[in-house]
Amino acid sequence: MSQSASRRSGGRAARRATRAAPLSDDLRAIRPGMEGGMYKALTDEQMQQIHEAALEALETIGLADAPPSGVEYLVKAGGILGEDGRIRIPRSVVEDALSKACREITLYSRDGKNDLTLSGNRVHFGTAGAAVHMVDVEGREYRDSTVQDLHDAARITDTLDNVHFLQRPMVCRDIADNREMDLNTIYATTSGTTKHVGTSFTEPDFVDDAFEMLHMIAGGEEAWRARPFVSNSNCFVVPPMKFATESCEVMEKCIEGGMPVLLLSAGMAGATAPSTIAGAITQAVAECLGGLVYVNAVKPGHPAIFGTWPFGLDLRSGAMTGGSGEQALLTAGCAQMHHFYGLPGGAAAGITDAKTPDMQAGWEQMCSNVMAGLSGLNMVYESVGMHASLLGFCHESLILGDDLIGHAMRCLRGIDVNETTLALDQMREVCLGGPGHYLGTSETLSRMQSDYVYPSLGDRTSPKEWVEVGKPDLNKKATERKEEILSKPSAARFDPVKDQAIRARFKIHLPT
Repeated sequence: MSQSASRRSGGRAARRATRAAPLSDDLRAIRPGMEGGMYKALTDEQMQQIHEAALEALETIGLADAPPSGVEYLVKAGGILGEDGRIRIPRSVVEDALSKACREITLYSRDGKNDLTLSGNRVHFGTAGAAVHMVDVEGREYRDSTVQDLHDAARITDTLDNVHFLQRPMVCRDIADNREMDLNTIYATTSGTTKHVGTSFTEPDFVDDAFEMLHMIAGGEEAWRARPFVSNSNCFVVPPMKFATESCEVMEKCIEGGMPVLLLSAGMAGATAPSTIAGAITQAVAECLGGLVYVNAVKPGHPAIFGTWPFGLDLRSGAMTGGSGEQALLTAGCAQMHHFYGLPGGAAAGITDAKTPDMQAGWEQMCSNVMAGLSGLNMVYESVGMHASLLGFCHESLILGDDLIGHAMRCLRGIDVNETTLALDQMREVCLGGPGHYLGTSETLSRMQSDYVYPSLGDRTSPKEWVEVGKPDLNKKATERKEEILSKPSAARFDPVKDQAIRARFKIHLPT
């Protein structure tokens, strides 16, 4: 073997060894909570205009349909109940709520290893939604989603480095009783992952049973309140500018029980929100400011995520366009408004209108996820797995999304410019009497993991190598990875004694 061939082989072996060695979190190229905020869809003047318009909407239009308890809270806080039943909220009341609002939220994980700190431009990607179908990649078909599918999504999420939280991405269509569905949603998700979980409740009466289960899982009410590892995704408004009565009652119970809430305003631009991007953002901001007043009237400083989630609409057909460029701008603009108020916030990105994991899905998911990350969105909901404009969820797409989010996170990390990264010393070493290339140098090897992100399933082989390894199909590789994950017991499963106690108290639909 020639000396040059030996040098190349040795360099390749060294690179492989470096790649195989585990890195501490502080040396990883990407990690949860990295800072975004480089991209700004709105100017400072435009954000101020949206703010002023939102305040005017609250003062002059107000919100209708608050429950009696909500009316009492809001009026006591300074809201004005009109003869038309709408509660109008003066500017001073909004400003008072903003002064009391929680500015930094920790969304706890069950094991303490994946806690999420929401503040500033710190970015986290995860799931969300209420899909009613599962995507069968092999058969290219849709079927009803089940509690087993939800549990499997949680188990898969638990293994993915770049999916930081699990908000319930689908409903359990195989459980007809809504109380049982809500309780089994908690069981299926928390027994599948120790990462933070978000869920919803169908009716206020179901919340007490949910807290009983959560106390059992946590080891008691005190332990739960110290580290609430489940939050409530709460559609507290029915756009335009109406409270969702029962959801507000759910929210009040969740606040009393120590559960963080996501104030979720999900208007459809052109249908239940103005068709303009600025107008849809303004309405969402107004509604969430109204929700913020509500939360802080119930309990000042309670953890509440500012969840402006306006969605795009195809005005030709009336169909939702979650994968559009307009959706990406809606989400980016909302992220900036969260920063304008200095509040932890979340919005939707990563949705695709494609029915299966294909090229359309890839471009649509990447566009809005990158925009959301660069905008510094604290919680990027819907970022992986969601197809058909939120109607379908796909396990394979969830797995492929881990690679996609990895690339998006590398974009939001940006470019490090300092004396070391400018690399003049390397240039001198390589060019003046050196080998004439940077392959195998100590600096290159040291940067392989700390600066670069590598796909788990994405293919980077040459055409010749691709043929030699059997022309692998990306979706098939994802299915194989899914089957590998699900063939092993859940790392988040409850100990047998606790599990038996939960099953004795509640009707659990998942098999033991």
